[in-house]
Amino acid sequence: MQKNQLAGHFKLPPVDKQLDIHSTRCAKAAFLPDRLDLSHNLPASIPAFYRHFQRRQVLDPVRKIELIHKKIDVYYYYQDIYIQVNLKKKNGKKMRLGIISALHEEQQGLMEAMQDATTTSHGGRVYTHGKLWGIDAVCVLSRIGKVAGAVTATLLVEKFGVTHILFTGVAGAGDASIAVGDIVVADALVQHDMDASPLFPRFEVPLSGLSHFPGDHAMALQLLAAAHGFLEHDFMDVVDAGQRAAFKLQQPRVHRGLIASGDQFMHDRHVIQALNAALPGLVAVEMEGAAVAQVCFELGIPCAVIRTISDNANEDAATDFLTFVSAVAAHYAFYIVRRYCQGLAEHGF
Repeated sequence: MQKNQLAGHFKLPPVDKQLDIHSTRCAKAAFLPDRLDLSHNLPASIPAFYRHFQRRQVLDPVRKIELIHKKIDVYYYYQDIYIQVNLKKKNGKKMRLGIISALHEEQQGLMEAMQDATTTSHGGRVYTHGKLWGIDAVCVLSRIGKVAGAVTATLLVEKFGVTHILFTGVAGAGDASIAVGDIVVADALVQHDMDASPLFPRFEVPLSGLSHFPGDHAMALQLLAAAHGFLEHDFMDVVDAGQRAAFKLQQPRVHRGLIASGDQFMHDRHVIQALNAALPGLVAVEMEGAAVAQVCFELGIPCAVIRTISDNANEDAATDFLTFVSAVAAHYAFYIVRRYCQGLAEHGF
């Protein structure tokens, strides 16, 4: 394959030089799609090369493993290029990242890690502006609920000039396959308590024509890498062995899918089962993300939501939630955001 040039800035070296069949990145491949999504501004040569590995019929198991490793390396290499191009603000403004959490524990340590920090009180919230691992950032606690999240996101954009918004916190599991301690990244978000039927379909935001608001694809890719990095390199060191045993945090996983938000703390397994049936692909339930996603969609701001599963959204949810947030969730949030910001800095943001 010859060198290509993407968006006039990024020259791609020959692919063969990127194919290390022993790459450790194969350990992070749980979320790899069967094929690349062609809607994400990738050069035509990339999906063609990627599909080359799909077409081949390889019987030798050793050779097959080698090709799988190569395929993963190719995917991650071009994923990095995609992030560099698509995470840039189209109007040329330098990135300013807004980080929202509902509770203090979900941002514990971030304020202390911020360099050259200044604080501004506005609208009943304290906004802290500074540098987080080289990234221009504004951190704020929204408080709980959809209105609180929407107000906070709007102020971050209109008053503090953020170009991207990240919401980090905890959530209840939206499916039986999701366990406490797992990490979920939103593909899309929906308000599960939005129901203006029969005037509009259930879940659809009236007069918008939409029920599901998308998360930003490039931000999601970077967050997935940060989450996998945390579980692979940081988790065992920063989460106490006693808490790992208490919450049965043996092998936490990373998921990507639909997150549902509503002004209701889920603590009834029958309610969550019904919601899961009504919303295919549901991975988590919480109380702010979809409102933030709608604000960002309407204002043209890329946003992403990442959540640590704190409870199973059943009758034990309240007890599990309070303990988990104070003892475990703070470590997840700090180290994942650190890895995320460090990754952005490496890409020159």
